[in-house]
Amino acid sequence: MATHAASSGNARGKDRRRHLPQTLDAGIAVLVFGLSIALLAAFSKDEPGKNLDATAVVLLALATLPLAARRRAPLAVFAVTATASAILNGLGYPPGPPLGPTVALFFVGLHPAETRTGLRLTATVVVGLFLAHIGATAIGTDGEFPVVAPLFGTILWGGAWVLGDRVRMRRERMAELEERVRRAEREAERERRLAAAEERTRIARDLHDSAGHAINVILVQAGAARLLGEQDPEGARAALATIEDVARETVVEIDRLVRVLREDGTEVKGDDFDPPVGLAALKTLLERRQAAGLQVTVQVEGVERPLLPAVDQAAYRILQEALTNAAQHGDGTAEVEIGYGPTTLSLTVENPTSGDPSAHASGHGLVGMRERAVLLGGSFDAGSRDGRFEVRVRLPYEGKEQP
Repeated sequence: MATHAASSGNARGKDRRRHLPQTLDAGIAVLVFGLSIALLAAFSKDEPGKNLDATAVVLLALATLPLAARRRAPLAVFAVTATASAILNGLGYPPGPPLGPTVALFFVGLHPAETRTGLRLTATVVVGLFLAHIGATAIGTDGEFPVVAPLFGTILWGGAWVLGDRVRMRRERMAELEERVRRAEREAERERRLAAAEERTRIARDLHDSAGHAINVILVQAGAARLLGEQDPEGARAALATIEDVARETVVEIDRLVRVLREDGTEVKGDDFDPPVGLAALKTLLERRQAAGLQVTVQVEGVERPLLPAVDQAAYRILQEALTNAAQHGDGTAEVEIGYGPTTLSLTVENPTSGDPSAHASGHGLVGMRERAVLLGGSFDAGSRDGRFEVRVRLPYEGKEQP
């Protein structure tokens, strides 16, 4: 019952939205008709001539009420209203501002080009009916050619057309800008997903190497335990303990990383995998960066401790990417701080900015660093402040933040 009621309510809402433009157009037509009646009545009192009668009301209705159909055929509506207005003036009724044709001409300029006929035909119809309107006014005033009417009509109708055309152009520009924004957002989202997918594939390669190394260690230690089982029981027990530790660490890595990678269905192919690296290779990384011209200072806080391979490798990759970002967009210096906390490893890379600070936030580097931190249950933050760009990362030792 509730679903049916909601569906009925939605249908009624759609019907109201669909009929709203028609109701608005009908209201405009009725309003212009009422104003035209009032103007003709006022002019009839001030000037001798025909009074407001049935013929005048019918012609005024033809000169205004077709505005209700202006969305379907704007040029035809203008032709009907202008013709009725010209006949009204030709019959000798007091000439006044042709409100119906003027509003209709505004809507002709307002409507997009695809809802009206060609520009040449439109110009021909407008100019022809304008001349007919002036001629009818001259006939209605006993053949005296009007002087003010052509000037006033040119300004009135020309202004209505230009105003409608400018409003239409502004709407089209706004619609185009909105479409560009939506297209840019779709492209940015697509790029973000592609970058995330690429980084997940790289992480899968790291996991492949880590798991392969663990299996090799287990095989070697298992063989040693088998051979030393009788000759050296103590050595055999040490080998079994190593197997237990390596297997436990490998299970933790697989549970943490493969679960996320499986959601994307990422498949790793080929034999060209990056070698597993960690913070132990940080010295080599710094030497390479310094040789390339980046002066790096490193500060270590806390007591260093062994890290799970996944955490160790992620920390190295994040520092590698952050230093690359600093070398590309900084002034040639960077400061690295590595903190061994009670439950998390904190990494901070800070460098002065040169040029546009927003250049640090472009590209896929920050996306990759964020992806690595999130996959390990950590946090990532980066931004510019006081002329310096800073990357801050927290990686939990056991896969999730501790309170």
